[in-house]
Amino acid sequence: MPKKIDQKVKERCVRQVLEHLPEYPSLTAAAESVARREGLGKESVRRWVVQAQIDGGQRQGATSEELAEIKELKARVRRLEEDNEVLRRASNFLRGGTRPPQSMIVAFIDELRAEDHAVESICRVLREQGCQVAARTYRDWARLDRPVAARTITDAQVTNQVRDLAWTIDHEGVRRMTPEGLYGRRKITALVQRTSPEASPGSVDRAMRSLGLQGVRRSKGIRTTIPGKDGKRAGDLLDRNFTAEAPNRTWVMDFTYVRTWAGFVYVAFILDVFAQKIIAWNIGSTKAVELVDVPLRMALWQRGREGHPVIPGELIGHADAGSQYTSIAFTDHLTDEGILPSIGTVADAYDNALMECVIGLFKTECIRTTVFHAGPYRTIADVEYATAGWVDWYNTRRLHGSLGMMTPTEFEQAHYAALNREPQPV
Repeated sequence: MPKKIDQKVKERCVRQVLEHLPEYPSLTAAAESVARREGLGKESVRRWVVQAQIDGGQRQGATSEELAEIKELKARVRRLEEDNEVLRRASNFLRGGTRPPQSMIVAFIDELRAEDHAVESICRVLREQGCQVAARTYRDWARLDRPVAARTITDAQVTNQVRDLAWTIDHEGVRRMTPEGLYGRRKITALVQRTSPEASPGSVDRAMRSLGLQGVRRSKGIRTTIPGKDGKRAGDLLDRNFTAEAPNRTWVMDFTYVRTWAGFVYVAFILDVFAQKIIAWNIGSTKAVELVDVPLRMALWQRGREGHPVIPGELIGHADAGSQYTSIAFTDHLTDEGILPSIGTVADAYDNALMECVIGLFKTECIRTTVFHAGPYRTIADVEYATAGWVDWYNTRRLHGSLGMMTPTEFEQAHYAALNREPQPV
């Protein structure tokens, strides 16, 4: 049976009441009489007659056309409010990138359905935002007997791997981000593929978006090079060629500053160009020559300790034109060790670009995050502790795109392993 009364029946009832209205003491009595004959409710018939009188100009009030317009506007407002609520709830769900996996779409629609939102409205809003899904498709996905898609399973596995790589639980039971959580998609993909070669970059990208991970980005730095007025100035032996055929052939050196509550702290590094490995670093509260001279002694000692000492005359020590690196004490130290000094031009970051790049990584990954030190840097000891952790991670665990997604330690070990390879029988 139809739920609504036919319009012809309404018109007939109204016509009867208006024609015989003078025969009754009131409109209500006339409507009651007609309603009894038609088998309808008297109040319904009375309302129809009143509305007909308003439409005809005999009464004051909103006409049928105005009421229909008001009803349509209210329905439109309700639809917009519902769409806005769906959009608000989906703001994180619909972030840029690839289409969300099927399981996430179904879970999102299920959640809104539980709050009395219509499936068609939810799907319409998702389609308007670029997530193409029809109500019929959702209902097909939501069937209990539907097999789980292979991509859904692999995405869940990759998400678990990325989560385990990016976070850890410390000894106090607090969940903290690991240094690997600073990676972008390219390096996270390479790290995941070490244990799961079948993992695709797309699955890693979806996992990072679902976990809210984004690679850390560098900010612009401030140069600290102050040329010395009376220091000895060597020539530039590298000419911006930051490659080496073996370890202990080219070292690049520089230092940077870190703000602490107690004042500025300075950190100096020495990097072997071959594997981009940090072989020594030092920290101090002043920019005296000792700041850069100590890591030189430490680098020489470390290379001898590893069984690969520096051969006099084969190593180039390259730095910028800062007064520390052009000082007499530092230059004499290089000469005594048989290291060929090389100095870049003043105010030219490209002449020591590799070291500038590593210092940028240090500032971005160590100083400007809470991965290696929780909270602000209060003293020089805080910076020293964080730098030690970062250098260890940089050398032994951090993947480098320029090294074929290997760590500096792995790259050096592979080099020496190739040199010491036993001859194969013919």
